[in-house]
Amino acid sequence: MDAFLDWIRGSMSAAQGLESGDALWGWILVILLGNLVLSALVIRFYKKKLFRQYNTLLQKLDQVLTGRKLEQSYEESMDSAISERLNRIVEMTGLQKERAEEERDTVKSLISDLSHQIRTPLANITLYTGLLKEELAEEKVLRLADKIEKNAEKLEFYMRELIRSSYAEQQLISVNPHLTAVDDLIKRGCQLVELTALKKKIRIQAAYHGYQGYADPKWTEEVLGNLIENAVKYSFEGSSVEIDSMLYETFVCIRIQDHGIGIPEEEQGKVFQRFYRASNVKDQQGFGIGLYLAREVFSRQQGYIRLKSALNKGTTAELFLLRNQS
Repeated sequence: MDAFLDWIRGSMSAAQGLESGDALWGWILVILLGNLVLSALVIRFYKKKLFRQYNTLLQKLDQVLTGRKLEQSYEESMDSAISERLNRIVEMTGLQKERAEEERDTVKSLISDLSHQIRTPLANITLYTGLLKEELAEEKVLRLADKIEKNAEKLEFYMRELIRSSYAEQQLISVNPHLTAVDDLIKRGCQLVELTALKKKIRIQAAYHGYQGYADPKWTEEVLGNLIENAVKYSFEGSSVEIDSMLYETFVCIRIQDHGIGIPEEEQGKVFQRFYRASNVKDQQGFGIGLYLAREVFSRQQGYIRLKSALNKGTTAELFLLRNQS
């Protein structure tokens, strides 16, 4: 500002030294230039002020986004009015979040109860149908019992897929990873598909090494069971599925290898998408939920999954769990 005043004084002295006609134009020029410089200074001042206000507002918005309420001063100012409204947004968001979590827990509990209530009678139908077939001698009655058994299996399959779809749709995947024995995860995953493997005469060969990794047991068993089930489903009758685990510096890897139909190379990057199914498995039952859920579960416990596959040579799924939690 002092420099601006010095410039004005110098300009005025220069204007006074001119003749009267030239002095008039000199004064006009000085006034115009002075107005331009003054306008520039005013614009600069308000620009800085506006920048400070925007920066303050951004800081408040960042605080609101973390769910924290703002310190509020009860003044009749624009700043106070903005803070008050932002605090109301925080309160409303908190209430909606609580309500959504309550509804999600209710849906999760309902799905779990339905799953338990439906699986028990389905298992009994399958068991009693098998026992009935052992006692039957007439071919016609035997065929009817066989149809009952197949429809019970189909109903169980659709029920499982519906539950998986509900988990994905309702965002009910909530993992709590802790140090877990990898061998136990593999054993329980294999138990889930023993009957299916037996029917297709497929050998499940699992190796155990005593490794540990950070995993949510319930969800990881679900994922392992699903991937082993896929390996059995898409393997050729009489073949084998090998399961092993390897130790790396950061991760422990569970490897599931089959010798089945494989996945087309151009589709391998899409199979983790929800509801996507490879073109060569359209004749098999499924909704394309399993691999999507598997990726979601492992990413939420800071692991990952990758697939290697070749048509008619088989697929290898590698599941990586953290060895140490950061």
